[in-house]
Amino acid sequence: MRIVVDTKVLVSACIGNGPASRLVELCLTGELTPVIGVTLFLEYLDVIEREPLFKAARLSLEERQLLLRAFVSRSQWQEVFYLWRPNLPDEADNHVFELAVAANSATIVNQRDFRQRELRFPDLRAVTPDVFLEERNS
Repeated sequence: MRIVVDTKVLVSACIGNGPASRLVELCLTGELTPVIGVTLFLEYLDVIEREPLFKAARLSLEERQLLLRAFVSRSQWQEVFYLWRPNLPDEADNHVFELAVAANSATIVNQRDFRQRELRFPDLRAVTPDVFLEERNS
């Protein structure tokens, strides 16, 4: 199954051992296929090095960089040719939605931002890591 992993989920995986960590683990073992594009990759690179975000994190900067390299190596690269404007609460998140559309309705796994969108595609879902894992296990 292909998924688009929002940056906040990757950050959560670096900080703790909850559902976000399990989701990233499933990507690393090949049970899930993360979809990534240039904009999301650059966002991952930028955020993973923001030390203030990771004061209480279980992973050091070097470990986060290694995790990111491993995660990206398991990812399917997807080009985005059309820009969609779903009117998300945070306009900077539009690229994640656009990536999911370009990947033919991959599931977006995020913390909350994509439920309040105006533009809807019937096969595109946005769920939290815990809901995604619960649905996957049932």
